[in-house]
Amino acid sequence: PGEIVLLQNCRLNKGEKKNDDALAKKMAALCDIYVNDAFGAAHRAEATTHGMAQFASIACAGPLMAAEIEALTRALDHPARPLVAIVGGAKVSTKLTVLRNLAPKVDQLLVGGGIANTFLLAAGSPIGKSLAEREMVEEASEVMKTCTQRGCMVPLPVDVVCAKALSADSKAEPKATQNVAADDMILDIGVESARALQAIIAGAGTVVWNGPVGVYEYAQFAQGTRLVAEAIARSKAFSIAGGGETLAAIAKFGVTDSVSYISTGGGAFLEFLEGRKLPAIDVLEQRAAG
Repeated sequence: PGEIVLLQNCRLNKGEKKNDDALAKKMAALCDIYVNDAFGAAHRAEATTHGMAQFASIACAGPLMAAEIEALTRALDHPARPLVAIVGGAKVSTKLTVLRNLAPKVDQLLVGGGIANTFLLAAGSPIGKSLAEREMVEEASEVMKTCTQRGCMVPLPVDVVCAKALSADSKAEPKATQNVAADDMILDIGVESARALQAIIAGAGTVVWNGPVGVYEYAQFAQGTRLVAEAIARSKAFSIAGGGETLAAIAKFGVTDSVSYISTGGGAFLEFLEGRKLPAIDVLEQRAAG
């Protein structure tokens, strides 16, 4: 009594990553109650996140884990409508499952960053030498088709901010989307597009945000992400945001306290948005049911 025992660097233990039963039993025997409060590791089936929960006499979720599950379930399974999802970032391929899972659920799907460039390409718009995944054009078209069939909108940028190169001192050039030149790089959405997104966010009942809509790290390409962040901060909607870059943008624009719930999970948040069962949560649910 009065002592704390810390098991340090558990991921280095032999058998941890393979969710070894012998290791899990050995660690579970150290405690009377197993509490998992690490949502950020909930997508991993490992000895400390999954195995221990199977073998401990009592297993439960901690307050952070419970809050994460409650917030994400509220946003995706029982949302106040309209449900608006903002999915930004560099690649469609890393978020394709998220987009496919959200397309049948949301009322508005807002795309940004390199993902929006791929969607613009799919819609037949010029994108110059912008970051995009040409091999994912068909998949982007399918996501838009799924949304359109349901009456869900995927508003694409009507104006953008371009530069000839990506650097801290690159000259930003606002222009209409159809005027993007062959040597242009799209690095942010334009003011008109940002205002359209602001209006959608203002009318939302629930907002789920994962990924910036431009290269917000550089001031001249940060306006789109800043305006989206400020719109979420002003909105009366229940808002949830997650992912490293999203949280960095939220902190940069000073709206942390105005977002209803900020998820601590990176990969776990993404997998929840993909509609996957997270192993660490799944085993706790099984124990609760049993």
